[in-house]
Amino acid sequence: MTAPAGVTRDPFGVPTVRAGSLDDLAFAQGRVTAVDRAWQLEVERWRSEATLAAHVGAAGLSWDTFAARARLDDTARRCHDALDPATRRWVNAYVAGVRDGLAEGAARSPELQALGLPRGGHGGWRAWTPLGVFLVHHVLFGALGTTVWRGHLLRSFGPRLGPDLATALGLGPPDGSNAVAVTGARTASGLPLIAGDPHRVLERPGVYQQVHLVVDGPAALDVVGLAFPGVPGVAHFGHTGTVAWAVTNAMAVHQDLYRERLRRDGDRLLALGPDGWAPADARTVRLDVRNGEPVTVETVETARGPVVVPSWAVGTDGGEPEALSLRAPSRVDAALGFEALPLLLQARTTADVDAALAAWVEPVNSVLVADTAGDVRQLVAGRVPERATANRWHPVPAWDRAHAWRGTHPPAAGLRVTDAAPWDGVAVTANDARPDVAGHGTVFAPPHRAARLRALVGDRTGLRPADLAELLVDTASPATGLIDVLQRAAAPEPGTPAARLHAEVLSWDRRMAAASRGAGAFAAWRSALVRRVLDLPLLAPLHRPAGVPEVLAPWLSPVERVGSALERLLDVLPHHGVDVDALVRDALADAATTPVPDWGATHRLRTVHSLDGTPWEDTVDRPADGLPLDGDTDCVLATASLPGLTDLSLRGPVARYVWDLADRDASRWVVPLGADGAPGPHTEDQTPLWASGSLVPVPPYDVIPVPPARRHPRPTRPTGGDPVTDARLAEGTHPFGDGRTFEVRRLDPDRDAPLVHSWVREERARFWGMTDHTEEQVREIYAYVDSLDTHHAWLVSVEGSPVGLLQTYQPAADPVGEVYAVEPGDLGIHVLLAPATTPEPGFTLRLAAALGAVALADPTMRRVVVEPDAANEGALERLRRTGFELGPEVELPTKRARLAFLRREVLEALLAG
Repeated sequence: MTAPAGVTRDPFGVPTVRAGSLDDLAFAQGRVTAVDRAWQLEVERWRSEATLAAHVGAAGLSWDTFAARARLDDTARRCHDALDPATRRWVNAYVAGVRDGLAEGAARSPELQALGLPRGGHGGWRAWTPLGVFLVHHVLFGALGTTVWRGHLLRSFGPRLGPDLATALGLGPPDGSNAVAVTGARTASGLPLIAGDPHRVLERPGVYQQVHLVVDGPAALDVVGLAFPGVPGVAHFGHTGTVAWAVTNAMAVHQDLYRERLRRDGDRLLALGPDGWAPADARTVRLDVRNGEPVTVETVETARGPVVVPSWAVGTDGGEPEALSLRAPSRVDAALGFEALPLLLQARTTADVDAALAAWVEPVNSVLVADTAGDVRQLVAGRVPERATANRWHPVPAWDRAHAWRGTHPPAAGLRVTDAAPWDGVAVTANDARPDVAGHGTVFAPPHRAARLRALVGDRTGLRPADLAELLVDTASPATGLIDVLQRAAAPEPGTPAARLHAEVLSWDRRMAAASRGAGAFAAWRSALVRRVLDLPLLAPLHRPAGVPEVLAPWLSPVERVGSALERLLDVLPHHGVDVDALVRDALADAATTPVPDWGATHRLRTVHSLDGTPWEDTVDRPADGLPLDGDTDCVLATASLPGLTDLSLRGPVARYVWDLADRDASRWVVPLGADGAPGPHTEDQTPLWASGSLVPVPPYDVIPVPPARRHPRPTRPTGGDPVTDARLAEGTHPFGDGRTFEVRRLDPDRDAPLVHSWVREERARFWGMTDHTEEQVREIYAYVDSLDTHHAWLVSVEGSPVGLLQTYQPAADPVGEVYAVEPGDLGIHVLLAPATTPEPGFTLRLAAALGAVALADPTMRRVVVEPDAANEGALERLRRTGFELGPEVELPTKRARLAFLRREVLEALLAG
């Protein structure tokens, strides 16, 4: 890969992109993406504009037809036009960078060269193209396919589809993504860790691009993350140095399909709605086809949305064909949530991420987020329409007012992950039906992955990044239900091939390891069982044509649906007169007809490329394809296979990462191919590491130093609002009030760490939160504090003898500033007294008065703010006697505190008296 100005590369070719402003960064990110991923950018643009067939021939026509009918390009333009000016300018800068780099990138692209496309020019990128690319990635990411499938079941089976069969067949294949967050109480560093692995189709080049984005200067930011090539920023997985986040699909149904009745009235097309027949918007689109004749497609939009299925197959009721229209928040509200993207880059705390994601629209995501103050939260981001429950399950009649949208569900409140039950310091999202998302979806992953991840964490403490990375490659199979079915069935005749296969499956250790013969035996029997179930006369209606566009065919594959629902089907089939034991025995006999190999002999990597199915398919180099893989569909390591169809894995973890909040440089990540999208040393170099479960370092962090620490409140730099002033006191020697003097000296982390460590490790200092810290950790904490302008640590001595530690800070730049209304002139203070060698009555009050006098020397100070532990009754009583007003109890990242305030005029009066 070449390196334009402002771009450097790490050993794995990951670009570090530097600029002096956020807009300049967007330009530079767009440019480097065009250089590295020119083919990927262009093919996603063609998909968004419905011009894929014009470049790759008839193989692209089914997608173009769908994209034109769904009006993806028009939706992207509307969403772009509705952006606020700053976000629009930022997106436009990214597009300008893409245009600037595409000629260089095209020269590196064998695909563009094979197609004979010109190397010059910007390829037609328009201001709204990034939004179109995002829509391409997500229009089929929701429940659209499953909703069509359920409608197909209802129309094909009619009254014969009982509730149990409908439930078993209608749930469909879930996602396989995982995310885990642990609080500092569980980690070696004392600050949180987040790990995860998004699962999608294993595309070539990879769907995610590893990037390191840096802005130098006053608006400094330094972010590592995984970007969608063609979309600025890092939407789903990022670490800014002080806050990190991860997403999984929340499995919420945010799209609806409406059954539309259409009729012609002269030149008009009418659609039946709740108020009767109303005009629909009908247009004709010409789709060019390379080496073929153009195709004319009518696109229709009713009051519900664009018609994506123009003629839905007639069902068993003999009714007239209908159309299906798609209603989605992105088109209804002209919004995708792009306003969140630049805000995420600038986020410094969990609250910042929460606030940024308030703008998110679709798809709906579960988010785990943690920061260097130790805060860990679980959020839900996205818009879910308020409407009838039936809308989420199957296509509903457009003419029935009961199915109209009634607004948007209020966003779910973020949940704070605590060290107490029920969290116990661990949060897991794995597409499962948790309370915060269960009411918005219909298809959730079985609870196995989430339960398995929690079990693997267990009660462990001292966790490190490598420990979380290991969780994500667990191969334990949730095959218990199928094994139980096998055990209940009569055993095959001894000595037969079926009996040997039966014994192999039952002695298997339940791990889908590539080298496991038992896993291979289980998979062979499972696939044979899927085929036997598919052949049942009861399920013959599944094979009827669905009458939907080809692009939706994967969601209507009977073999994929039966394979994903196999265990549920085996539970309900006996209610419909099916002899499941016979199916099990016959499947054993079928699978035993050929030798069973190890699982990895058939479970291999198979990447998908945009030129598949075109005359240029053979020009694609696929050196990684055929690599044996551990894992399987329902494992934590969800390298999905399709039982009954193929053991190849076309879907799996498209990235894997661990974000360390104590030390960003200790974070690790990997992608299935490499950082580069064109031939070169970094096109495939991460594949062996990805397959083995290994991770590689992220590019080094170099803007804001964040050293390791353990469970100590971390200040944050202010990101907006009023300027935050320094928190210094007047250093030097001052009167103590009884003829003695005392000194306030800035703490020297190297020189004073042994003394401070001896104080904070004592049980009497437990409220300081550092009793289990090493001396080195204490030094690192105060070295970090020493680097800030808004927080300071001071050593206080009386007549040369150290008597305490004083910390001052500006609340607006500290986690405490999130839990109360900060006033101008607020000064936060923490005081830790040294153990007294000789008790002196009244010493604490005299020291407080002396420090108060020093604080008053700053004319900008208007109020002292303290936040003792709410359980520290001794400290609270001393504050009352000193004149502090006790405020509310609040939740801080490491404790439940009681705020207390001492106004300047009260302090002045106390000192005067």
